Amino acid sequence: MNYRHVYHAGNFADVLKHAVLARLVTYMQGKDKAFRVLDTHAGIGLYDLSGIEAQKTGEWLDGIGRLLNGDLPADVADILAPYLKVVQELNPQGGLTYYPGSPKLARMLFRPQDRLSAMELHPDDYETLHRLFDGDFQSRITHLDGWLSLGAHLPPKEKRGIVLVDPPFEIEGEYERLVDGLEKAVRRFPGGVYCLWYPLKKGAPIAQFHAALKASDIPKMLCAELSVKSDRETTGLTGSGLIVVNPPFTLKAELDVLLPFLKARLAQDRFASSRSFWLAGENKAS
Repeated sequence: MNYRHVYHAGNFADVLKHAVLARLVTYMQGKDKAFRVLDTHAGIGLYDLSGIEAQKTGEWLDGIGRLLNGDLPADVADILAPYLKVVQELNPQGGLTYYPGSPKLARMLFRPQDRLSAMELHPDDYETLHRLFDGDFQSRITHLDGWLSLGAHLPPKEKRGIVLVDPPFEIEGEYERLVDGLEKAVRRFPGGVYCLWYPLKKGAPIAQFHAALKASDIPKMLCAELSVKSDRETTGLTGSGLIVVNPPFTLKAELDVLLPFLKARLAQDRFASSRSFWLAGENKAS
């Protein structure tokens, strides 16, 4: 319970995660029918980048800060438009003071019929998140271990939904827990769109994690990874990955445009890299 995302808000990992989440929300809105976003590890929802915590690390400067400094290619700008629109709406005077967490990002993109269920276990962060959404009838904020929501809160009554699983990776076994939690969730809600975040760092069991996902028999899984620097001289975060289950048919092509751009724009050394590929499903060999 020591992890506090306020120190990392807006960093390169958030850029990838939130850009993809915004694309998923936008895709779901291609149909008039309502859907629900279930955010299992929601944090506080809105981050003050001028605050002591964010300023202490300054991670956002090498993340969202680099996107807002410099022009974007037209095809990249189209993909990032929903995400950057929310960031800009939170900072109407220009500059970058406030940054959305995933529940706030999703909520600001919603239509009147869409709904949010956000889980947060940390007591102080839950209280902050609850205050942020107080009185919002489209949002339900729950003080709960997000892993439990993969059983208790699925399927959503709307029968359409995005499930974001973004654990803090504070304890051993989180990669295995991601696989187990996903298998449980897909059994309950096989038609859902799932977005799972995981860290890339020295010694991380990524090959084993991917192998376990492949062995799960979940039929359609797309992987995206972005590394901004070498892991040779640090044990900290050097990259991040996403697993998207039941992705929109457009997402692979969008990642093939977005990831090379993010690699170039967010690189912290010459070892930056990116890749997207199918773990299971369409065009697996590509």
